[in-house]
Amino acid sequence: MINAVELRTLADYLSLNYPIVLHVDPDGGYVAEIKDLPGCLTQWETIEETLKNINEARELWLETVFKLGKSIPLPSD
Repeated sequence: MINAVELRTLADYLSLNYPIVLHVDPDGGYVAEIKDLPGCLTQWETIEETLKNINEARELWLETVFKLGKSIPLPSD
């Protein structure tokens, strides 16, 4: 496991595997969320679209928080 001291670049954080939680939306479609990254979620009609877009959301979340100089949580086990 990589420890927080070793993570120095945005690429380091982007290379981590964060667990994704996928839910069926009662109104249709799917919701994907990365609970380790507060507010990082997406909703789409198909599982494929949802998983593609949660990866984009993860990248944007990490880029934004990294540029702001804020703490980025490591993935949970």
